Amino acid sequence: MTTPIPANVLPTRILYTMLRVSNLEDSIAFYQEMLGMSELGRETFSEAKFTAVFMGYGDRATNPVLELTYNWGNNTYEHGTRYGNLSLAVDDVYALEAHLKERGVKILRPAGEVPMVSTETGERHTLAFIADPDGYRIELMQTGKNISKTTQS
Repeated sequence: MTTPIPANVLPTRILYTMLRVSNLEDSIAFYQEMLGMSELGRETFSEAKFTAVFMGYGDRATNPVLELTYNWGNNTYEHGTRYGNLSLAVDDVYALEAHLKERGVKILRPAGEVPMVSTETGERHTLAFIADPDGYRIELMQTGKNISKTTQS
């Protein structure tokens, strides 16, 4: 049997998820204007020729954030097949989808309940999928009082 890793050695929280973007300003505008995130910090590394912009909904010291990385001069990326999506909590996925659609955001899956129910929680999720300017999939998951509970027999 393996000895457990001491708690004081284990990671303590998620810091950020990094996405490489082809146009930094377009990506910042999308996450600010379409999803309500704030720019929480910017780090430019001139010698390495890249800029990282941190976006999110709260203080970087206590909340996970999204890092948008722009590599100067390299604007072409392919999405890997292992990447799933970024998931964001929303109160009303139908209302947000309508606003995003009006603004020309690509809707990958219209808002609606998923057909299956979680075995563990009995919840039926209501969600939508959109794409950011680089085509990354973003899941908009309805949370809180708006989650649908289903009684299982």
